[in-house]
Amino acid sequence: MKIIIFGGFLGSGKTSVVIQLAKHLIGDNLENQTKVVILENEIGDVGIDDKLLKSSGYEVENLFSGCVCCTLSGELVLGIHRIQKDFNPDTIILEATGVAFPDNIRETIQKSMPEIECRVICLTDAKRWMRLLKPMEMLLNDQLNAADAILLNKINLVDNETVMAVEESIRTFNDEAVLYKINAMETIHPDIIETIIG
Repeated sequence: MKIIIFGGFLGSGKTSVVIQLAKHLIGDNLENQTKVVILENEIGDVGIDDKLLKSSGYEVENLFSGCVCCTLSGELVLGIHRIQKDFNPDTIILEATGVAFPDNIRETIQKSMPEIECRVICLTDAKRWMRLLKPMEMLLNDQLNAADAILLNKINLVDNETVMAVEESIRTFNDEAVLYKINAMETIHPDIIETIIG
């Protein structure tokens, strides 16, 4: 089983990318539906993104009222064990809260389940990057530093000069991860999806 952890600040487009990733992994065969389980982590008591995901036909599990990288770390491991037992999926896609530290999540999972492969994908928002950079620098640093792949989303909302400036800024946090520039409202090329999921 593989776990793909999606990090990124609030509103960066994680749910849009998660839906595309799930569609790609399931393909046209509805019998594959339980091969992918989406695990949503919401800070509040009510899920918004999970309603969208469920309405698209996906198996969605929720962890509410806290962040899986800290207050809910024990529940995360129990939840993964339960998903493994009940569904035995090939892949769990974990959409973390916008304030989560993905590396803490990966560390929690691998301490308890070292046999599980975890990949961290971090989404960034090209339109809001410069505005968020100063006030959220520590959070962005921790999210990006852990990433195996970075998706620079919403490139359709800014000019090329801004995209280049944002990419250059992102590379100061992590210059090793593969980075793709995307518009998650359009279909992401299958080759990009294959690369980011490893």
